[in-house]
Amino acid sequence: MKLSIPSTQKEELFKELKKANSAFQKIYPGDRSDRQPVHTVYGGANLFSHNLAEKFGKKALQTFNEYAPNPEIFKTIFDLEPALSGAIYQKVKNKLETEALEDFRIDFEDGFGNRSNEEEDATAVNAATEVAKGMEENSLPPFIGIRIKPFTEEMKERGLRTLDIFLTTLVTKSGGKLPNNFVVMLPKVTIAAQVTALVKFFEILEQNLGLPSNSLKMEMMVETTQSVMDKDGTNPLLRFLDASKERCIAMHFGTYDYTASCSITAKYQEMNHPVCDFAHHMTKVALAHTGIWLSDGATNTMPIGPHRGDSLTYEQMTENRVVVHRAWKKGYDHIRHSLFHGFYQGWDLNPAQVPMRYAAVFAFFMESYDGAVERLKTFVEKAARATLIGDVFDDAATGQGLLNYFLSALNSGAISEEEVLKTGLTLDEIRSRSFKYILENRAGK
Repeated sequence: MKLSIPSTQKEELFKELKKANSAFQKIYPGDRSDRQPVHTVYGGANLFSHNLAEKFGKKALQTFNEYAPNPEIFKTIFDLEPALSGAIYQKVKNKLETEALEDFRIDFEDGFGNRSNEEEDATAVNAATEVAKGMEENSLPPFIGIRIKPFTEEMKERGLRTLDIFLTTLVTKSGGKLPNNFVVMLPKVTIAAQVTALVKFFEILEQNLGLPSNSLKMEMMVETTQSVMDKDGTNPLLRFLDASKERCIAMHFGTYDYTASCSITAKYQEMNHPVCDFAHHMTKVALAHTGIWLSDGATNTMPIGPHRGDSLTYEQMTENRVVVHRAWKKGYDHIRHSLFHGFYQGWDLNPAQVPMRYAAVFAFFMESYDGAVERLKTFVEKAARATLIGDVFDDAATGQGLLNYFLSALNSGAISEEEVLKTGLTLDEIRSRSFKYILENRAGK
């Protein structure tokens, strides 16, 4: 066939395009396939201990056994599908017995408050000592970190001092090591300069403490309207990410600070308020395919009964049960709302909330499992046939959505590896997160 574009010109133009495509792919490498925790629990730094995960799990299981003692009550609380309620109940129970706490932030901000410098210094030393002990005894949760005070003009000195004391103490007592999946949370980020400053302090700390370069990772919090729309009328989150120099791994949404910044009154400061949905979507659009994990906030209605003690009347126990079940269902609905909008992680504040967390996550994924298996098996077969005979197959987005479902469901613990393999795909194919890769790989065999 006769062509009109000389090969030399084509190669020259494609060389420039390759540079641009490569630059784009560096910014948007796609979602990470490694495990993302389904929740992050925040607790005051003054209360942290090396065996907190064990104590947290026992308390969560105790609440579960007391207020959901059997699958029928559990099904009624959350209005679960009858065919799935027994399996969901057992999965939640197993999770609480084995790993109730996935991720914990030792909180030096809202959960700790503004205390004297002497008290915060001492707490930073003690918390680091407890983390080192947890590393030695292998008692820490799979993910852990600290939340320092923000790098605003008023709080920057205190935030940095706590970080320095904590890390210096930890590295000294742990023999120069950090816990697995350790991260530093920077709250109330409003300008990229705050991120830049923290990164530069990371570099100094790594050098002075003998830590490997780039070993200190960070998270940021979207808590103000300025984090969603800056003074120039643009979304600044990608600039915040650039300023982190590849150290940022996640963005967390601060429900109550954000709704307050939107002048929402206290009664209506809820996770499913429309102003939160707007911020969620702006965050997701700004950071989609960058590999950054996104986390929603917390429900602040605690599932804790008003009456305590060992000699409660029947009426008091009944009131406790009603209060806990109502709070569980409210939190469950909030979590399902987050999951529906593509936020697969959220905050919990109390062990009593964790049963509703796993109930919501497991139900969300398990309800779709049977249909998703058949759809993906059929989809891959049809797509592969089209690829092999040279037909155009232009609905890869559907296959991609199914892949996203299976990897998120697997990472959350809602389904097992054996259940994933029923799709006919391998774990490596699922974890590739690329429907295009799967088709190309299979077509080459």
